[in-house]
Order: sequence, then C-alpha cells, then structure tokens
Amino acid sequence: MEIDRWRLPAMERWLTAPRLARRMGYRELGAAWTALAQRPFNFVTDRAAADAFMGEVERAEIIERAERAMRREIELLGSGPIRLGTPVDWHLDPKVGRRWPPQFCRRIEYSNRGEPSDVKMPWEISRLQWLIPVGQAYAMTKEERFADFARDVLNEWIAQNPTGYSVNWSCTMEPALRILTWVWLFHVFAGSASWADTDFRSRFLRALYMHGVFVERHIERGRVNGNHYTADAAGMVWAGLFFDGTTGARSWAETGWRILESEIVLQVHPDGVDFEASSAYHRLVAELFWIAAHYRAASGAMPSPVFADRLRAMAEVTRHLCRNDGTTPHWGDNDDARALPFGLQPLDDHRYLPDLIDLTLGTRAAMTAPPECRQEVHWVFGARPAETPPEPGSRGFRDGGLFVMRDARSHVTIDCGPIGLGGLGGHGHNDALSFEMWQDGQELIVDPGSYVYTADFEARNRFRFTASHNTPQVGGAEINRPWSDDDLWHLHDDAQAESLLFEDEGQLCRFAGRHQGYRLLSPGITIERHITLDRQSGTLAIEDRFEASGPVSGEEVTIPFHLAPRVAATLGRSGVLLVAGDVRRLLRCTLPGQARLTIEDAEVSPSYGVCQPSKKVVLRVPLEDGLVVQARIEPAP
Repeated sequence: MEIDRWRLPAMERWLTAPRLARRMGYRELGAAWTALAQRPFNFVTDRAAADAFMGEVERAEIIERAERAMRREIELLGSGPIRLGTPVDWHLDPKVGRRWPPQFCRRIEYSNRGEPSDVKMPWEISRLQWLIPVGQAYAMTKEERFADFARDVLNEWIAQNPTGYSVNWSCTMEPALRILTWVWLFHVFAGSASWADTDFRSRFLRALYMHGVFVERHIERGRVNGNHYTADAAGMVWAGLFFDGTTGARSWAETGWRILESEIVLQVHPDGVDFEASSAYHRLVAELFWIAAHYRAASGAMPSPVFADRLRAMAEVTRHLCRNDGTTPHWGDNDDARALPFGLQPLDDHRYLPDLIDLTLGTRAAMTAPPECRQEVHWVFGARPAETPPEPGSRGFRDGGLFVMRDARSHVTIDCGPIGLGGLGGHGHNDALSFEMWQDGQELIVDPGSYVYTADFEARNRFRFTASHNTPQVGGAEINRPWSDDDLWHLHDDAQAESLLFEDEGQLCRFAGRHQGYRLLSPGITIERHITLDRQSGTLAIEDRFEASGPVSGEEVTIPFHLAPRVAATLGRSGVLLVAGDVRRLLRCTLPGQARLTIEDAEVSPSYGVCQPSKKVVLRVPLEDGLVVQARIEPAP
C-alpha cells in the first residue's frame, strides 16, 4: 500500500487511451465504449422505461432536484443550503471552511480532533450521488444540458483527485461507493453527444478503472469486518462486471462476490438483523449485498441459497422495523448513508427495501411499498404491478436482539442484543434494554440518534453513551465501557444483554430481558426490564428490577424517557402529560421512597448533523437491592 505512492501515479500516466482500449480487448477506445454501453445493466436508464412509471408530480420534483444540482446547490449531513464553487473544491468541508491537503491518502489525518471539521462532507460530496437527479432528468428528457453538466463535474473531480492523492481516497469505502454511481452515470449518459469526446471518454474510463485497482489493493480487511468491507466488495463486483474482459477485472468481480457470500453469514444474524446494531446500517448493508447481487443477475448469475435466504431475512427485519407512517426507529448510529439512492421519500423511510430484495431474488413479482416510496423500486425495475401486503405483526429477532411490538396503532421497538460489530461496538450504542414508542401516528418516546462522528468528539460520545437512551443508568456508569476517551468506535462488551421472554397473546405483547453492564460496579448490579403492550387500551407498562451482589450505599438510579421534539410535557400530580398533535398520553410512575420525577432539557438528532431541542422525563431513585420501579404510558383522560 505504501508503494502505491509511486505505483498509482505511474500506472495512471501509463494508461493512455490506446493502452486502455487494448487492455479492454479492443483496438480503439470508441469501440470499447460502445461495447460497454451495450452490456446488460438492469436499471432504468432510458426514456421509454421512465415514461411508463413517471407521474407529473414525480417528474417535476426530479427536474427541480436536477436544476438545483446544476446550480451546484446541495444540502446534506445537516449542512443547510450550500452552493459549491466552479470548479468544486473537492477537499473542503464547506460547513466550516476546513480543507485537507491534496497528498497521498495514507499521509492524511482526517479525524482532526479538536476541530469542528467533518471529513464526511468532502466524502459525501465526492460520492456524487447528488448527480443522480441530473441523470434521472436526462433519462426522462434526453436534454443535452444535463449530460453536459454531469461531464463537467466529473472532469473537475478527476482533475483534483488523482488516484490515491486526496482525502477522498483515505477511506476505501469512498472509491467503492463512487464506482456504483459512476457506472450508473455511464449507462445513463453513454450515448449522449456531450459524452462523445474521445479525451473525456479516456479520462472517465481510466479514472473508473483505477478505482477498481485501488479498491482491490486497499480493501479494508480486519479481524472483524463490517460495512466498509462490504462496500469495498460490492464496489469490486461492480467494477469487475463493468470492465469484464479487461485485465484484472474478472478477478475483482470474483473476489468481491466471494467476500460477500462469506460475509453475509458473518455480518448478518440468522434472523436477518445486521450485526452492527443500527437500523440505518442495517439498511445500508442490505443495500450493498442486494446491489451486488442485482448487477450479477443481469448476466444470469444468482446468489447461493444461503446468501438469498439471509438477504430475504434482512428484508423481513426492515418490513417489521418500519412504522406505518414511513418513519424508522433510531437504533445505533445513523449517518444517512445509501448505496445508490433514487427515491424522493424522506431519508428515514426504508419501506422500499424489501421490494428491491424480493424482486431481485424472485420472491414475488409485485411491489408492496406504498406509493410515496415506489420511485426507488421503479428506477431499478421499471413499471411493476403493486399489491397490498399483509400488516406485519409483533416479532422478536432474538439473534440480533431486536424486538418489535406492533399493531395498527402502536409500534414499540426494544434493543436487547449484542453491542455491535461482533462485540467491538462499532456503530452500536449503549442502549441495552432501551425502547422507542410510536402510537397513533406520533413519535412519543424516541432514541436521540447519533448526531456527528469526528466533527465533535464530545458530542459523538454523548449521543452514543447510556444517558442518551431510554434505559436505566446506575450512578453515571456506562453500560459498556469505552476503550478510551478518544476512541469513537469501540466499546467493551460488558452488557451481555439477553432476552428472557417475548410472547404475543393477542391483547397483550410481553417482553423481558436483562443485562450485566453494571456487574463490574461494587457491588455488582443486574438490571431486568419487563415491557408489556396492551393493544386494547394502548397502554405500555415498563417495570425495572434491580438486584445487587452486596450491600448498596449512596448510589442513584436514573431512568430517562426521551421525548420526540414535537411532544410537549407537563408535570402534574398524577404524572407527566405528553401531548403530540391530537395524541395525549400520561406517563405515570410508581415512585418508591425518595424518588424524584422531573422534566429536563434534552436533544434529538433526527438525521446526521442535525440537532434539535427536546425534553426528557427523568426518574431518579435511590438504589437498593430488590428495587422495583414501574412506569406506564397510557391514554390521558
């Protein structure tokens, strides 16, 4: 990898248009370009297919998004509206004006502790997913101005980011994800007049080929592999299939696919829950496994039965996790990452994902996603019939530690599983026994989210630590101890959460679980939580039981209930009145001894980089052996 400081620039200079054409098996680049454009690519890239499913409202919104992109206006990762320059400064965090040097990627320190800069900004801008609406607009209209703009932006990127020499190569996942976008853009624009210039074609194909070279050589392989390794492998599959017949390309595709076939059973629990313990990363990882399988299916290659079964299980998890209004509970980290986003729905609406998986694997032929998120499916499969799926019921995913209580009016999720990344932490949080509650169309009790990563070390840890979750905390101790103050990704596997009960008996749905996260205290404390949903009344009952291994003195238990930003809270004699729109609920607690119930300021991050003020109801109780604390959230009179 260090040798690439010299090898990559030399290879990029050597790979002239004639040599690249010969490496691809053609006499000249024009023939190679034409052959590549004619290869099977099972995504919608032409006007006739788009016209079959596009309505006027969706068409107008895509055109508006494309026009905004062509004005170089973006808004991502909580940035607010930002206008990129001409040319784009690809090494800049435009939120704070911090720039990374254009040097060899392994020499760049991108975390910048103590500075507000966020390397995810240049990374996200360089993924070029903000060009997807421009490609969609061209597919719908065939107007050359869209192709012309996309070509200019790609030229700018290539000029400022030689292979391996910028912050946009510092994490291999980034070039891997760019491969997906660039291949899609190629198939959209390959026949346009704006992309007919031989010099541009040479630059584009050489840069894309070098992406494949780089990802293969810098793949992010470790003792325990997560979404980065999966993204790298998916990028290798796409680069290999795109350049099939070119020197080295078939090896990329075969190696990438072998990795994905082996990793899906390592990273995804048998019940379908991704082992990173995050709803957002469950979506991203499922997309990565799916998108590689889908591209291979264009040439008739199907995954093994084991791969297909595990991917179907991931779809089933998403189907239960999504609420009826399209929102998805926060669980672990959320940085809004996608593989290849086409839809117009909000970021936290994952309801399209089961359709992508099931239609590729042949599980069924019709869509089940609601109309507001079908664009994701249409831009892959074209016009498809739709059917109404059966309403998902309650489900316990015991292997992954995710439990869902639901009916037509209620949706409660509970975390009682591993901390994430095979016990290393990763994108998982200190949220054992934490829960979220949605009812009658309103978020009531929520997970505060994750906010940012390296842009603010203190905030990163604050959002992922115990106090930011709806679970008991003993004396300020962490459920899982961090490895160090400046380690943003690792936690000791202290909690060892285990489910004791999950049953659905019609009117009542019951859960019980415990964790050992405080067994290292003196005395050691074991917490057991029981949650019951009464479907008839809509009441959620929570009971926490505390057992000590010895005499207890002076410790206090804190039990928070973090409220969604829209929820107003008023403390009264009978409890706390919660009001969100037309929904009124009463949070009542059985207050033993010297317990105190308060309403305090809090914060919620609905998406990466966004922080909103909210409230939390906090119960503080002196700890004693055998302590039992009961709370109920019920309809208010």
